[in-house]
Amino acid sequence: MTLKLIINDKVLKDLIKHIYYPESPYEFSVLRPEILGNVYEQFLGKVIRLTEGHRAKVEEKPEVKKAGGVYYTPEYIVEYIVKNTVGKLCEGKTPKQIGNLHFLDPACGSGSFLLGAYSYLLEYHLNYYTNRKNPKSYKEQIYQRKDGQWLLTIKEKKRILLNNIFGVDIDSQAVEVTKLSLLLKVLEGESRDIFEKQQKLWRERVLPDLGDNIKCGNSLISPNIYNQTKLFENGEMYRINAFDWKNEFKEIMEKGGFDVIIGNPPYIRIQAMKEWAPIEVDFYKECYTSASKGNYDIYVVFVEKGTKLLNGNGVLGFILPHKFFNAKYGEPLRKYLTEGKYLSKIVHFGDQQVFSGSTTYTCLLFLHKKEKNKIEFDRVDNLIDWKLKDKSKKGNISLKEFTEKEWNFVIGDEAILFKKLNEMPFKLKDIAEKIYQGLVTGADPVFIIQNTDSKKYFSEALHQELLLDKELIHPLCKGSIDIRRYYVGDVKKSILFPYKIINGKAELISEHEFIKNYLSTWNYLLQNRKILESRERGKWKHSHWYAFGRSQNLNAMEQKKIMTPSIANSASFTLDQTGTYYFVGSGGGGGGGYGITLKKDHSMSYEYILGLLNSKLLDKYLKTVSSRFSGGYYAYNRQYIEQLPIRVIDFSNRTDKTLHEKMSTLVSRMLDLNKRLIKVKADAEKTIFERQINSINEQIDQLVYELYDLSDDEIKQIEEV
Repeated sequence: MTLKLIINDKVLKDLIKHIYYPESPYEFSVLRPEILGNVYEQFLGKVIRLTEGHRAKVEEKPEVKKAGGVYYTPEYIVEYIVKNTVGKLCEGKTPKQIGNLHFLDPACGSGSFLLGAYSYLLEYHLNYYTNRKNPKSYKEQIYQRKDGQWLLTIKEKKRILLNNIFGVDIDSQAVEVTKLSLLLKVLEGESRDIFEKQQKLWRERVLPDLGDNIKCGNSLISPNIYNQTKLFENGEMYRINAFDWKNEFKEIMEKGGFDVIIGNPPYIRIQAMKEWAPIEVDFYKECYTSASKGNYDIYVVFVEKGTKLLNGNGVLGFILPHKFFNAKYGEPLRKYLTEGKYLSKIVHFGDQQVFSGSTTYTCLLFLHKKEKNKIEFDRVDNLIDWKLKDKSKKGNISLKEFTEKEWNFVIGDEAILFKKLNEMPFKLKDIAEKIYQGLVTGADPVFIIQNTDSKKYFSEALHQELLLDKELIHPLCKGSIDIRRYYVGDVKKSILFPYKIINGKAELISEHEFIKNYLSTWNYLLQNRKILESRERGKWKHSHWYAFGRSQNLNAMEQKKIMTPSIANSASFTLDQTGTYYFVGSGGGGGGGYGITLKKDHSMSYEYILGLLNSKLLDKYLKTVSSRFSGGYYAYNRQYIEQLPIRVIDFSNRTDKTLHEKMSTLVSRMLDLNKRLIKVKADAEKTIFERQINSINEQIDQLVYELYDLSDDEIKQIEEV
């Protein structure tokens, strides 16, 4: 606080003088309030602190740092949400009727959504008055300039602002910026002479006090949190700014709540919040259904809170990540929204990037307290076309299709085929013995090594080549770099595996056995001991310091298996016949992978299943249920591939048996051709192999269409993609 700070008038005079034209290089009077809000927002996420050396240091607030920064919502997104919430609610209403409506942003930031709503209201009111038979009769609401243009009076603009616009934010600076932006909007377009005339006419204060409209506090936390004794023990109560909705907006809440809630709630994973707000995290889990499962993101709690703040006819419009459609942590929110029948409209942006400078996969979610039978669905494949031409794939989906299970949006003729496949009795998870993720070492630079032309291996951890015991070194597939469709690429890396498999179980090789049988490798591990012990903040300072970070699936590598990268742009399943290849669970430079082993109580071959998995049909299905990433990539994680519908073979049926044998033969040929193609160097010979591969691909797809009993129209849907 600087209330006691005394500054000489001359200093203030110079400061003020330098922020106005011509002393300032900027002419702020021509800037729209929205632009100023954008500028201010870049600084809202930062704080200044003094170091021990008494130096000022600017750094991001913890919540902003963990969220990846502050990103201003594009104006066209704000306008679309406002149009479909505030706009629809105001349609056909008089200014008097609109005066009883209340519009809220519960995490308003610099006020972009409130500015958007206010701008819409100003335009709506101006059009209403000027389109009356006698506009001049509305003297207190509008006036006409000398050039004939009609404008709203300052009095009317203040009335609309105070009656309709409300906001809350946890950041006190954000609250002040929002107030300033709205007040600038009141003054926008006003000349000094007209302004002074209006002030003399109504004798009111120049600008309204927005203290009752825009408030500071944590929208998600009620004062009940102060009942926890642990708050007093560690002084946390002074940090937590709980917000009492019933008292802060008493009249509105007594009437049932707000008519419209809009905004862009913060996106922060809860495990990140635990570092600086552990008590709030516990409160969310206790008080919100949407926070009951897994490592959820805070935006899901804002959605639930938003529905509770709406009145019986209220509508909500948020821009937020669409990950909760399919993620496990989104299940409680999906259940909450479907059981409450709140869903109204979804605009799905897929992998299209709305926020510049940030890779965030978003959607527009519209909720309505009034029960509906169907929801509107827009799938946006090209953001520019949607922005300029409102071009998207539109359709309606019955609310009966939505439950707490993963949400998959299919419209038109595609919905019929999707439903047909979805209702097939057997999925990949039903015939698989195990669908498992790759290895997690916790120290890839140590355990993952580069193959070289010599007998040595290159260690990234030591930045040098060295000899290691080959018995402990295995070829390693790095996701989509090495795991390809029907083949494994030229593997460039290997993994040091400090285990031995005994009776199907992985046992860490003892220090004694290392020294006796694998001394060169043991010396290498000793050189990296500090790195390995420092994993997970020093938790690995014990006798098993050289073990992998996770023990899952250690025994699952050396067996026959189907492999797939965890992220790919199309189906890239292949077969490891001999259990030669190891693969990792995640990581950069190609990512991780998954392995699939089949149950032994059926006779379907690995080749048959591989042909189904790589087919156009099942890949189309997977891309419908999976998460999409930028660049046209999709997730091939277990939660998605286990849903793939499998055409099970009845071996007592001669036709089925013949189809199975045909598929197995085609896939075996495909595996062999791809394996040989890698070794071919002459272009002419490559062309021959590629033509044969393309021919077999087509035969496999046609065989899959026959197995799944697809009609000509259904085949056309798949082939047109």
